[in-house]
Amino acid sequence: MERAGIEKIGIIGFGRFGRFTTEHLAKDFTVRVWDEIDSAASIRESGAIPVDFVEVCRQDAVIPAVPISRLKPLLERMAPHLKKDALVIDVCSVKVRPVRWMKDILPVSASILACHPLFGPDSAAASLKGHKIFLYPVRIEKPVYRKIKTYLKTKGLLLVESTPETHDRQIAYSLSLTHFIGRALSACGAAPLAMDTEGYKRLLHILQVVENDTWELFHDMHRYNPYAHEIRGAFMAAAARIAEELKS
Repeated sequence: MERAGIEKIGIIGFGRFGRFTTEHLAKDFTVRVWDEIDSAASIRESGAIPVDFVEVCRQDAVIPAVPISRLKPLLERMAPHLKKDALVIDVCSVKVRPVRWMKDILPVSASILACHPLFGPDSAAASLKGHKIFLYPVRIEKPVYRKIKTYLKTKGLLLVESTPETHDRQIAYSLSLTHFIGRALSACGAAPLAMDTEGYKRLLHILQVVENDTWELFHDMHRYNPYAHEIRGAFMAAAARIAEELKS
């Protein structure tokens, strides 16, 4: 299998998504993981090797799998320890700010690939096949980028290539707004009913997905996406107009 010259991968962060990523990549690569919480036993169970922070940064590719709000200080901590030809791959659910941070903070010798798997431990629990993954080559040699894309395709993933701006504008609808609606459903007490409908079942599916994610992720996807406030405001204004119409 072509691996783009990458044999050793470092993953920083062993939360739900960090573990999910580790379990998949450990099937094909030597994966070393660092987490601020002692997760050595769980890391070994996932097929990876627990290491200290400096060593995890010295791998061929490094994936910071941390909340968006923690990424910038982490990049500053990583920068001095990266190999000269390291590849840094972020997996944030927003892209404009992380791309800017990586370009500003990481050494010019490091390659950068912006990535957002449009799935997670719940939606891709059975298989990666058919799920989408966003890619934006910030600073990476074309042959390496092509090999990475080939590898992802062998996993059955569908590649979506675009700009950080286009990503964040669309994600403001497909992720931020979806989570906003899900949190609102939870707050108003939505729950399974004996007399449900197919439409209601779909709403509850949104609720179930949202409740498995953290409030930190929810706040971050709204705070750091430059378009989330605009889309959320438009939705609330539309809902208010519809509510007014019902009064007549």
